[in-house]
Amino acid sequence: MIRTHTIIESPVGPLTLVALDGLLTGLYMREQRYRPPEEFFGHPDPEPFGEVTGQLRAYFAGDLKVFDLPMNLVGTPFQKEVWAALMEIPHGETLTYGGLARRLGRPPSAARAVGLANGHNPVSIIVPCHRLVGANGDLTGYGGGLPVKRYLLDFERGTLF
Repeated sequence: MIRTHTIIESPVGPLTLVALDGLLTGLYMREQRYRPPEEFFGHPDPEPFGEVTGQLRAYFAGDLKVFDLPMNLVGTPFQKEVWAALMEIPHGETLTYGGLARRLGRPPSAARAVGLANGHNPVSIIVPCHRLVGANGDLTGYGGGLPVKRYLLDFERGTLF
């Protein structure tokens, strides 16, 4: 397995893109909960990230609403199920943790498990974990910090000032 990385600038700060055997496996903000140590990222090589970088630029320019990238997401079967369901939440919309649990055929009490899987999402922004909110609609935890979550949601809704 060959792991490589590159760092790109974005409106939410530098993003570290990580590939495993040429497929995107991580997108990490500088200050992010569960960010792996630097040695996890492999050697610097921007080559595998051309399409990822292009789609992220289009997203932040407001020209892309749905990412279409091959990825190699590493996680448990439940985490992968949650991450796939996150990809189904439309751009600019939100869903509660309990709502996502119900979509997965789980009881509302599974909201905490959904939250834990969401928090371990290795490809934030592209797998839009920022679109999950608390039961009352409040913004709750986000690995990149609540100001970034608020920015991404406001950006997607077109309500940035």
